[in-house]
Amino acid sequence: MEQFRYTIKDENGIHARPAGLLVKCAKGFQSVVTIECGSNKAPLSKLFALMGMNIKQGDTVSVTAEGPDEAAAIQAVQDTIEKNA
Repeated sequence: MEQFRYTIKDENGIHARPAGLLVKCAKGFQSVVTIECGSNKAPLSKLFALMGMNIKQGDTVSVTAEGPDEAAAIQAVQDTIEKNA
């Protein structure tokens, strides 16, 4: 299992554009990638679940990847979230 934490910097939080990029990134791997914010947790491959979390600027999220390509998955997701959220 690989994991990282990130505090959202974008003033709009995780809105449609970064959410779409994160979902696309997560779907490119065999590993199961999940995102957690407070008491909410969702698979990063599900756009509506991610959007429903209502993640705002200043929120800290925890992203976890489990599976055969977890190291590559977590690195790609981390790069994507740092550039877009």
